[in-house]
Amino acid sequence: MNIKSVDRKGNEATVVVEIDKELMEKGVNAAYLKARKQITVPGFRKGKAPRKMIETMYGTHVFYEDGLEEIFPEVYEFAIAKQEDFKAIGRPSLTDMQISEENIVTLTLTTEVYPEVTLGQYKGLEIEKSEATVSDAQVQAELDRMAQNVASTETVERAAQMGDTANIDFEGFDNGVPFDGGKGDNFDLKLGSGQFVPGFEEQVVGMTAGEEKDINITFPENYHGDLAGKSVVFHVKLNKVTVTIVPEQDDEFAKDVSEFDTLEALKADIRAKALENAQKQIDSAFEQTAVEKAAENTTVDMPKALVESELDTQMERFAYQLQMSGYSMEQYAQMMGGDVNTMRNAFRPGAEKQAKISVTLEKIVEVEGITASDEEIEEEFASLAKQYELDVDKVKEMVPMEELTGSIKTRKAVKVIVDSAVAVAPKVEEAAEEETEA
Repeated sequence: MNIKSVDRKGNEATVVVEIDKELMEKGVNAAYLKARKQITVPGFRKGKAPRKMIETMYGTHVFYEDGLEEIFPEVYEFAIAKQEDFKAIGRPSLTDMQISEENIVTLTLTTEVYPEVTLGQYKGLEIEKSEATVSDAQVQAELDRMAQNVASTETVERAAQMGDTANIDFEGFDNGVPFDGGKGDNFDLKLGSGQFVPGFEEQVVGMTAGEEKDINITFPENYHGDLAGKSVVFHVKLNKVTVTIVPEQDDEFAKDVSEFDTLEALKADIRAKALENAQKQIDSAFEQTAVEKAAENTTVDMPKALVESELDTQMERFAYQLQMSGYSMEQYAQMMGGDVNTMRNAFRPGAEKQAKISVTLEKIVEVEGITASDEEIEEEFASLAKQYELDVDKVKEMVPMEELTGSIKTRKAVKVIVDSAVAVAPKVEEAAEEETEA
C-alpha cells in the first residue's frame, strides 16, 4: 500500500491510499469464495461457477466492494491507525474509490479525528468548600431510626387513635356498585400516614375492634381515573388496633443496638461516622467541581463521534441499571412519556460535558508527562481481582492493558487538578441575597 496524501481540516482527516494489486486480489478472491455459494450461472452447479465467468456476467469489479471489506482491517491499520498526524475516532468512511485501467485501486478515506485541545487554567483553581458538620438533630434522627428498627407492636383493646395501626377490611361503592381497586382485606393502615383518600383515616379514628362502619368520602378533583371528584362510600370493618412500642433511648437501648455500653458512647460513634461520611461527600463534590471547572477552561471543538461514544456508554450503563430493576430501556421510556431517542437526547448534555472532561484530563496527562508504573499497574490488577473476586491472571485476560493504564493516568490527572486547587469558603451571604431577590 502507498499513502498518496493526508489532509486534515479541523476534526476531519482525509487519507488517499493506493492498494497493492496483490492485496486487492487477496480481498477480491476471499469475497468471491464467500459469495459463489449463492450464485447460479447457467451450465454450472450452484456454487461451482468460476470467478472469471461470474465477472464476465456481472462486471469485472463485481467483487471489489466486498473485497475491500475483507482487507479493510489491513487498510485501516496502515492508512489510519499508524498515522502520526492524527488519532482517528470511530470507523472511517469510504468517500471515493478509483480503479485504474491497470486495476490499481485508490481509496479516499475520511475519518473524524481526535481534536486539538488547548488547556486553560487547571492548577490553582479556587473552589468553594464547606466545613463538614453534624448537628444534634442528625444524631437524634439516626437514634430514632435505630429505635424504630427494634420497635415492637402490641394489640390494644381500645378505640383507634391517630398514630395507631388499624387492621381493616374495606370495600368502596360508587352509587352502590363496587369499583375496581376499592377493596382490601386485613390491610394495615397507619392512621395519620395519609395513605388513603383525605378524610378516610380520620373516620376510622374512634372505631373499636369488630366494629363496622360506612365512611363517606369525596375523591379529589385531580384524582386519577373515573373517580375524580366523585362521592363514594367505603364499608369498613376494624379487625384490630395495634400500637408501636419504641424503646426508650438509654444505656440499655445502646447495649441492645450496638457494641457500646452507654448512650453517650453510641451518640459519639454516630456523630463520628456521620462526620466522616459528610467529609467524603464534601471532598467528592470539591473534586468534581474542580475537574468540571478545569474542563470549562479548556478550548476544544468537540467531534460528534466522541460525544456519541460517551452517550453510548451512559445509555448502556443506565440500561444495565434498569435491567437490575426489571425494566427495559423501552419500558422505562414509555413510562416517562417518550421513546429511547427522547431519552438519548435527555442524556446528551451530560455526555457532552463528560466528553470535554475526558479530553481535558487526557491533555493534562500529555502535558504533565503522566505515566503508569509497572507497580501501579500490578496494584490496579490486584485491586480489580479483589473487587470482583477473581484471579489476577483472569482479570489480566479480561481488562485491556491500554484501558487499565488509561484509568491510572486519568486518576493522576484528576489529582493534579485537585491537589493544586484552593479551597475557599462558600459565598453564603451572596447566596442568601440572591434567594431574597428571587
